[in-house]
Amino acid sequence: MFAERTGYIIWVSDIKAARNLEKYGNVHYISRRMHYVVIYMNADRAEDTVKNIRRLSYVRKVERSFRNEIRTEYNDDKEKMKEYEV
Repeated sequence: MFAERTGYIIWVSDIKAARNLEKYGNVHYISRRMHYVVIYMNADRAEDTVKNIRRLSYVRKVERSFRNEIRTEYNDDKEKMKEYEV
C-alpha cells in the first residue's frame, strides 16, 4: 500500500539553493545553522536520485539516515533502559 521510504542527510553549502531539493523527494527539515537538509524519498529509486543529487554544485556530502533501522518497540521499561546504558 505505502512505498518503502528512506531518509538522507544532505550537507549543503548554500541554503537558498537547497530548496531545489524538493523535486527529488520530501524535504523534512532544513538546518540553516548547520547547513544540512533531511530528505525522504522512495527506496526503490534512491540510488539513482542520490547520484543526481551528488552532481549538484552546492552539495558537499550525502549520508543515509539509519532512523528506520532503529528498534522502537519494547516489551518493558527494563529492556528500554538496556539500550541506553553505557
